[in-house]
Amino acid sequence: MDYRMLGGSGCVVSSLALGTMTFGTETDEAAAHAQLDRFLDRGGTFVDTADVYGAGASEEIVGRWLHKVPSGVRDRVVLATKGRFPMSSEPNGVGLSRRHLSTALDASLARLQSDVIDLYQAHAWDPLTPLEETLRFYDDAVRAGKVRYIGLSNFTGWQIQKAVDDCRRLGLTAPVTLQPQYNLLVREVEWEIIPACESTGLGVLPWSPLGGGWLTGKYRRDERPTGATRLGQNPERGVEAYDRRRAVERTWEVIDCVSRIASNRGVSMAQVAIAWLAARPVVTAVILGARTVAQLEDNLGGIEVPLDAEEVAELDRVSDPAPADYPYGGPGVEQRSRTRSPNH
Repeated sequence: MDYRMLGGSGCVVSSLALGTMTFGTETDEAAAHAQLDRFLDRGGTFVDTADVYGAGASEEIVGRWLHKVPSGVRDRVVLATKGRFPMSSEPNGVGLSRRHLSTALDASLARLQSDVIDLYQAHAWDPLTPLEETLRFYDDAVRAGKVRYIGLSNFTGWQIQKAVDDCRRLGLTAPVTLQPQYNLLVREVEWEIIPACESTGLGVLPWSPLGGGWLTGKYRRDERPTGATRLGQNPERGVEAYDRRRAVERTWEVIDCVSRIASNRGVSMAQVAIAWLAARPVVTAVILGARTVAQLEDNLGGIEVPLDAEEVAELDRVSDPAPADYPYGGPGVEQRSRTRSPNH
């Protein structure tokens, strides 16, 4: 495991984070605690959850684990959670308003059995709440000692830039990270979202590094998934839906390339996909999401697979979404490769 700065902050985190969205739904408490134990045994320190995961069950499971481990172990954990989505049917039970976030933060602290959250994140943009109201709440939470750092999740490029600019203009605590979906199948974030993070100094915490399981090689072009996987249970599930991904030829080109590199190296496809992502500029920590300790163990191996320049170039080529039209590409638009050191 290696360690990196949490965006522009002075906090150090492991380059892999343990995501806990499966806790309380796909992963029971005993298996979840085993994952947390193994993650820390392997040098991990960064644990990410959200109030909406399992309708609070994920935070509760993490909280009971934090309560039972020795204080020295607890002190190593950098704890992150999120608020924004509904936890009740109340009119004010959703969004980034001061009203909702003050209730959501206190509820998360109680479930996590903690006095402070290291990184409290806006789970998504709220078009109904004035941004200044949200930012002032976060600043107040930091000043009150309930939160150490703030972050964003699922924001677009202009939303990121506006949030940071407003914080600087108003003298408020500014966000230090962004959580976007980012993997070999979802690189469109590199058009504006990643540059916005570079411009503002935000560290990137990619979620879904395996594309909802696509980059593990378990799905086939002409065989609809069945069984105990996310798409096996619901092939139309969200952004990784089977029919949607299957129809894109680039999906299979990427999968074939990842498979070929993995086979040549004698490692898993998941490890190749995670290795590629962890080495991207501005990436602080890749958020892993596993159902079992065995899956977690395999994913942790991704940090130990240093891809060579030729392999990276081939993965970059087959996964490039290649915008053909203005303003991202096409005649008259200069395409320049940009290299920058990873955020160590």
